[in-house]
Amino acid sequence: MFPAKVTRLVRLAATGLAVMLLALLTRTAGAQPASGGSLTGVVADPTGAVLPRASVEVRTTAGVVAQTTTDGAGVFKIDRLPRGTYDIVVTFEGFQPTTVHVVIGARAPAPLRVVLPLAGVTQEVTVSDQPPQVSNATAANRDAVTADDRILADLPQFDQNFVATMSRFLDSAAIGTGGVTLVVNGMEANGLGVTASAIKEIKINQNPYSAEFNRPGRGRIEVITKPGSSAFHGTANAIFRDSAFNASPPLATEKPAEERRIFEGYLGGPIGNGKHTSLVLSINHDEEDQQAIVHAVGLSGPIDQNVPTPYRNSFISGSVSHQQGAANTLSFRTSFQYQRSANQGVGGLTLPEAGTNYLFHELESVYTQDTIVRPTLLHQFRVLYGQYDNSTTSVTHAPGIVVQDAFIGGGAQADYLRTEHHVTVKDKLTWTPKRQTIKVGIDIPDWSRRRADDNTNQLGTFYFGTLLAFDLARPYVFIAQRGDGHLTFPEKVLGFFVEDDVQATSEVTVTVGVRYDWQNYFHDNNDFGPRAAVAWAPGTLPGTVFRIGAGLFHDRTGPGPISDLLHSEEGKLVRYVITDPGFPQPLPPGESASGQPRSLVELSPMITIPATWQYGVSVDRQLAKTLTLSAAYIGIYSNNQFLSRDVNAPLPPAYAARPDPMYGVIREMESAGRLRSNAFQMTLRGGITKHFRGQMQYTVSKTQNSTGGINWFPANDYNLSGEYARADFDQRQRFDALGTAKVGTLFSLSAALALYSGRPYSVLAGADLYNNGRSNARPFGIARNTLGGPDYASFDIRWFRDFVFGPSRDGDAPTVTVGIDAFNVLNRTNYRYYLGTVTSPLFGQAVSAQPPRRLQFSVRMRF
Repeated sequence: MFPAKVTRLVRLAATGLAVMLLALLTRTAGAQPASGGSLTGVVADPTGAVLPRASVEVRTTAGVVAQTTTDGAGVFKIDRLPRGTYDIVVTFEGFQPTTVHVVIGARAPAPLRVVLPLAGVTQEVTVSDQPPQVSNATAANRDAVTADDRILADLPQFDQNFVATMSRFLDSAAIGTGGVTLVVNGMEANGLGVTASAIKEIKINQNPYSAEFNRPGRGRIEVITKPGSSAFHGTANAIFRDSAFNASPPLATEKPAEERRIFEGYLGGPIGNGKHTSLVLSINHDEEDQQAIVHAVGLSGPIDQNVPTPYRNSFISGSVSHQQGAANTLSFRTSFQYQRSANQGVGGLTLPEAGTNYLFHELESVYTQDTIVRPTLLHQFRVLYGQYDNSTTSVTHAPGIVVQDAFIGGGAQADYLRTEHHVTVKDKLTWTPKRQTIKVGIDIPDWSRRRADDNTNQLGTFYFGTLLAFDLARPYVFIAQRGDGHLTFPEKVLGFFVEDDVQATSEVTVTVGVRYDWQNYFHDNNDFGPRAAVAWAPGTLPGTVFRIGAGLFHDRTGPGPISDLLHSEEGKLVRYVITDPGFPQPLPPGESASGQPRSLVELSPMITIPATWQYGVSVDRQLAKTLTLSAAYIGIYSNNQFLSRDVNAPLPPAYAARPDPMYGVIREMESAGRLRSNAFQMTLRGGITKHFRGQMQYTVSKTQNSTGGINWFPANDYNLSGEYARADFDQRQRFDALGTAKVGTLFSLSAALALYSGRPYSVLAGADLYNNGRSNARPFGIARNTLGGPDYASFDIRWFRDFVFGPSRDGDAPTVTVGIDAFNVLNRTNYRYYLGTVTSPLFGQAVSAQPPRRLQFSVRMRF
């Protein structure tokens, strides 16, 4: 449970929200004009390709009152519709007719986007400014969290980072070794490929057991970008922050300077007459001048200072789409990004001298082609080619000094150059016979040639257990690398999938599928992942859908562990671990290290790619016309998670010498870790009141594991009994709420509330008890992650007002929006973590904290 301080904070936030909502609800709406408005929209196929010359009819109970056809860009427009409720019926040869329910009020409704399913599957869609109602489609689970571009633009958005805002709804237990899976327009990607204003929609946990994707829905983010159109539309944003408007941060002896400037925009429109070809351009440039806060302790006492950490980022992207006849849609996009930053890694215990400078640039191109082979068969092909270079250089060229939980100084010893040429391919067929949708495809998330120039730790790093040991010049270990760190290697990741979605009865939908995943360097060729989901909407309980699903999901290593493995196999780059070394030169730079035992990296003969079972049951309930509630249980289970172990560690009980004195550390990558997670989740989505729309999610969970990942080592290599405990990312309770309130024309408000219980941390002994050269030994008898970290609470609000200029064109009048965002508006101190080394002068204290209250000013122009 939350402590009393957090409980009081929740009550205060709830009271504030209630007062805000009461004021908004009691406000009298302005007078409304009696006339109706125009209706505009775009008709597209399931791939997003527009459908020209589709028939559009406007019907009431009396019959057809208006009709038209879409133009070459799939756009339709019907003027002077009186107020009322209409059925918009859209038809196109080879596709099933689709009905859209629309209410015309005082204002013209937002432009519609009508997606026609291929022949063989009927579909009825409700379009309004509220979320859709519950459905028994297996991909329509209401515990998913979605937001379109209008919702995203209105929410409090720090630095206009839409993906980070939505990431709060992810589940760490469902995320693989390589991090969150990002899917852009149906294909895995390393980045968005567009700027923030060119994002159309973001979804998390949509269709959680789909065989099309490598990770479950709670571990991936799906992004849909804006297509071109027959008329020009665009957005321009300017965002500004300055420390003059911020509160003073905790742990800082003086208020650090901060300034942030972001200029970003998007433009979409026709090329030529716009009937067949359109373009989308997006550009972003942002500059950030912040300061990191150092809070450490040295021989002379506390070390507190602010260190500048400047950051620059530029990005440009352009795409062209072309409709080739009625059956083919072609698109080509290219983008370029450049980033640089200084003094990265500084802050907390890390002193300025141990910082790094970072440089990154990437060029990426994507080609897509969607072909209607015949009315019931759709072929989608996507291919991405990218190349990037990033370099990390140390600010100081000197040996590293690490005094456990006191300070990190000397040189960062982090010089590294990484380049990559990679290809990503997605090729999918969708066949829709009656009452079925069958998907089959090949997925190549990564087929790359990588280069790694590893010059890290060439001067070596000394590790001290305590400040006293540092004062006496007695490190417990010295770790260094020698040799040629140049390496080139291919990385190949491949997947196949097949999935069948069947409308078994009018009440039951069943989806079954299987996915096969493979990657090189691992002799594990049987990674099949079956998936299944069932949705049941009993006729005796209208507005209720029961769901059950399960799936097996396989992990990937990413390039880092492969690079470590190949460096060791080639033997050109050698790692040395010297316990109880001399100081300051146990291994002088440039001196031959032939007398020292070298360390190795190898794969366990029993290693397999980790496989994780996820299973769950849920019920979706329509509480009101625009409000749904979902209650779900989710379980995750795995017995072969990645970890590393030194199989040449000194033997117990004395831990005096290594079994094979010819070698130092022999790091063996294994798949012997365990993971168990159980979660209960409730999700409320839609119009919570007449004027307030949003989504709330509360999760209570428990996650335990025996590993921190593929680069993680246990405290004692011969005894893992104390390692199975709370996962590093385990948070027993999480509550997130996002919402927007709009009444009248003076202003609008939106809010984001986050309340999380703390993550755990371990008690550390501050000594190398097992003589293995590591600092993660715990006092005898104490298990991993027994201490509770700090809770987190933050309340963000956004005030904004729209100024409309001129008449509406295609349902989107020229608008200027001014806004003020306040993050952590209650200025609560949120510490990041506490130090657990018992010998540290900072034991039980925090050395870093989340930012204090900050204000952000923005202007957005949209047409």
